[in-house]
Amino acid sequence: MAGTTSDLRPGSVIMYNGELHTVLESEHRTPGNLRAFYQVKMRNMKTGKLSENRFRSGESIEFVRVERKNYQYLYRDVHSFIFMDSESYEQIPVDADIVGDSVNWMKENQEVQLAFVENSVIAVELPPHVYLKVTATEPGLKGDTATNVLKPATVETGASIQVPIFINEGDTIRVDTRTGEYIERVKD
Repeated sequence: MAGTTSDLRPGSVIMYNGELHTVLESEHRTPGNLRAFYQVKMRNMKTGKLSENRFRSGESIEFVRVERKNYQYLYRDVHSFIFMDSESYEQIPVDADIVGDSVNWMKENQEVQLAFVENSVIAVELPPHVYLKVTATEPGLKGDTATNVLKPATVETGASIQVPIFINEGDTIRVDTRTGEYIERVKD
């Protein structure tokens, strides 16, 4: 689907340098007596890397229609992850390289969104925050709650994360899935 720079909106998906990118920000600029351009901030859907690019005003851009649908993560197979459509109960396998770093924050029976281009999965999109139980960490010491000291902890998905010193095994924490950072401890 072809379009121009004036069609760039946050959330739209474009083909840039042979890879799919999600547009995060698009700003039209007209610097003095120079030609107008669009400054675009985008994220590579495969690698997750951020990039910025300038497009000339009126330049032709290839837009990609992406369909997103809610699925439930069931389990991990040898080479893939199995997801189930919540409405039709149809199960589909997704290759581990497509799941990527999302595996660190996915637990069984969790709702996720799968992004499709022409009936093939291109990305697994997690909610912005997930709640995970700490399975292993060093015990915290009494009185060490006032400092910003961090320690490593392993969560139920097997991922390692830096947490404050007052977090103990068995605590449930909220994690930002975009950055992999600790947000807060959750009371059960």
